[in-house]
Amino acid sequence: MLDFLLTSDAIIALITLTFLEIILGIDNIVFISIAANKLPEKQRSKATNIGLVLAMVQRIVLLFFVSFLIGLSEPFYALESNWLKIAISWQAIILFTGGLFLIYKSTSEIREKVESPSHDEEGIKSKVIKSLSQAITQILIIDFIFSVDSILTAVGMTNGLHPNHNYTLVLMIIAVMISIAVMIGFANPIRKFIDRNPSMQILGLAFLILIGFMLITEAAHLSHTEFFGKSVGAIPKGYLYFAIAFSLFVEFLNHRTRKIK
Repeated sequence: MLDFLLTSDAIIALITLTFLEIILGIDNIVFISIAANKLPEKQRSKATNIGLVLAMVQRIVLLFFVSFLIGLSEPFYALESNWLKIAISWQAIILFTGGLFLIYKSTSEIREKVESPSHDEEGIKSKVIKSLSQAITQILIIDFIFSVDSILTAVGMTNGLHPNHNYTLVLMIIAVMISIAVMIGFANPIRKFIDRNPSMQILGLAFLILIGFMLITEAAHLSHTEFFGKSVGAIPKGYLYFAIAFSLFVEFLNHRTRKIK
């Protein structure tokens, strides 16, 4: 286990996944803050911290569940025709539907942030919260919605790194724990940074499109899909890491240019 976690692939995946979890968790922090701010001032910090800790537990439980489904790699149905061959398994179904969901969700979020950036915030503000327990319940519901993106992103970043799914599960749990710890400790500074640089969150959503596409191709590869006799190959994770690193470098240059001007 330790040998795997110390490999370059695992370390790069952990750093990249933690970064994405934090960037994509900004909306979560904003909505949690809105819910907590409806309480008396002395209870706000408590509600936020309890909500984030319970959110971490919720994500870890969901990671165990999704990891179990991905481990079901034995095909239960085979389809063969003149132009298509495919062996369908629960693993392939989870990865394929997860990839479609990420592409749909990220493109919808990008459009919504461009056209009506405060739409969801207004919906949260309109809900009445009278007690700490109601606030925590509201926070858990909000986080469950955001957990789907988080978990599918984790699966896309780590799937195929090691044949033993338990190893990649540990890697995903570590990334989630680090990202939640960072959110608890630096929620306000991170939120202010994203407010000053909204393109960072758009960039994070764009990364989800790449990860969604990778999940779909991974599903086709693991189900031994063949189109007109041509099999679908796996996309090396290095391509994804390079695309993310290059995009962040360009964004850093843009940020420096704007700062100089």
